[in-house]
Amino acid sequence: MLNLEKIKFLKSASSANDFPEDGGQEIAFVGRSNAGKSTAINAIVNRKNIARTSKTPGRTQLINFFEIDTKHSLVDLPGYGYANVSKTKRKSWDYLITDYLQNREALRAVLLIVDSRRGLLDSDKIFIDFFLPMKKTLHIVLTKSDKLNKREQEKILNKVKTEYEQHITAQLFSGTKKTGVDTAQKRINEIFTFTG
Repeated sequence: MLNLEKIKFLKSASSANDFPEDGGQEIAFVGRSNAGKSTAINAIVNRKNIARTSKTPGRTQLINFFEIDTKHSLVDLPGYGYANVSKTKRKSWDYLITDYLQNREALRAVLLIVDSRRGLLDSDKIFIDFFLPMKKTLHIVLTKSDKLNKREQEKILNKVKTEYEQHITAQLFSGTKKTGVDTAQKRINEIFTFTG
């Protein structure tokens, strides 16, 4: 098992030229702005502020690389679906994200962060439809599940699993209550182990 707590910030990239050397294995975190991506990363690696959280959606504007060891990294991609940025800025984010996802050989999987209270929105489905043909692992993390009752939790989890059946795995998660953290850690370790 990898010790995820050993993670350290490696670098930020505003273009493919800034990416670290394309080697080893990477798992990327993707999701709508304000879905709880930074909170999820911090909880999973058990570090308070390795990924900066913000009340302002769209705060992550660069691709941030975090190194667990010389062969394993986690990558925080800019949030999508945030309307309050210029079209030019949004286009450059989209290009940067697409470039990374399509061309990065080290990429093994994506953890798609989805606010469980809202479920899969159109922008999430567009991302899934874009990513699935790449034949890489997709694990959906339904954040803020502590805000739902047990019945609502089961309903959203089943809905997501049913919609994409064998193509994805999914789980409930709460960064504040630390529920589902061990499941996410286990999934990350499985991905790194079986795709190495």
